[in-house]
Amino acid sequence: MRMARPGATVGGMQAVRRLADADPGVIADAGLGIAAAGLTAVAAWGSPRLIGSTAIAGPLWLRALLPLVMGAALVLRRRVPLLMWLAIWTGTAVLCLLADNSLRGVAFVFVLFAAAYSLGAHASFRWALAGLVITAPVVAIITNRGEMGLAFPSQSGSAAVASSLLQLVAFWLAGVLVRARGQAASLAARSAALERQAERAAADERARIARELHDIVAHHLSVVVLHAAGARACGRADPATLEEIEHSGRQALIETRRLFGVLREPDEETGCAPQPGISELPALAGSLRAAGLEVSLSVDGDHTALPAAVNVSAYRIVQEALTNVLKHAGPARAEVTVGCADSAVSIKVTDDGPGNLVASALTGGQGLAGMRERVAVFGGDLRAGPLPGGGFTVCATLPIGEPS
Repeated sequence: MRMARPGATVGGMQAVRRLADADPGVIADAGLGIAAAGLTAVAAWGSPRLIGSTAIAGPLWLRALLPLVMGAALVLRRRVPLLMWLAIWTGTAVLCLLADNSLRGVAFVFVLFAAAYSLGAHASFRWALAGLVITAPVVAIITNRGEMGLAFPSQSGSAAVASSLLQLVAFWLAGVLVRARGQAASLAARSAALERQAERAAADERARIARELHDIVAHHLSVVVLHAAGARACGRADPATLEEIEHSGRQALIETRRLFGVLREPDEETGCAPQPGISELPALAGSLRAAGLEVSLSVDGDHTALPAAVNVSAYRIVQEALTNVLKHAGPARAEVTVGCADSAVSIKVTDDGPGNLVASALTGGQGLAGMRERVAVFGGDLRAGPLPGGGFTVCATLPIGEPS
């Protein structure tokens, strides 16, 4: 006798294991299909007493085809649940039409209950309900003729019809509840993932703000040191020099208070490049126009006297808002308005694109989360949302002065 090669056996087992790892339901579906085909085959060809079923009568081709239909349908219950349900009931109806059969016992109870559960568990509620409604008349006709009794075969007439329908609906409802619980768990996991992503976005933005404020504080302290060294070299304290030292010291103190509590990545180095501000917005708009986004920019008020941190943050908010428009709004035109007053800087960015930035923000976009974090540093306000006629708007207010 020829022995199987060990390598071939191991390779087959590895292939099955890889298939099961890729889709854990494959093995369960295959086992369910084999069990259904085997029980139906015993009822059609073997001794029905072995499984407590009645013998199936009918043409040879039908008795040969029926186990294959029942088994193959349950194997595909996850992929095409409605087709599985209709195939099983089509085979059952044909069997009753071509021969006077009594569909009772383990074989048909197992197949029909498993199919009802699978329809509820793996089809959408609308299609699962449609499948149940479509087959209800078939169930009623077959049961009323006395050819099917499921788990309570002693009943007859309308009581048997009601009993068969209630049993099938019970297993169908069990499948629907299992599907609903699975969907709820999936939504909860997705919500937790989005929350973690938003937290990471906020942490990244705080680290970026910390780097910018570090550069601003370092600049003010450098001015203080240089003026103090110059005054000492001259041997006298000029009032203008003292005033400049006082102003730079106050600004450094304000930015230090903003910096306090803002996280920073310990392994990141401080950049030496100058931080951008409102004066760089025309260049930003020009680069976005070159990328295909039509941008109109309006800056009102004097921005040269703004605190450096406010100036940088205004630029970053406009930059992030326009980047979101370019990524998600589709063909669009953006309008940017920046107003500089004595007490606050107001920013408004609107677009008329067909894209949905709300969906983008909820499914992983980090722009709005970063803008909120940046505005919160100054105790400001941010409002963002879709416009009634289409498009999206971002409105931010950055107070000027010492943070509370």
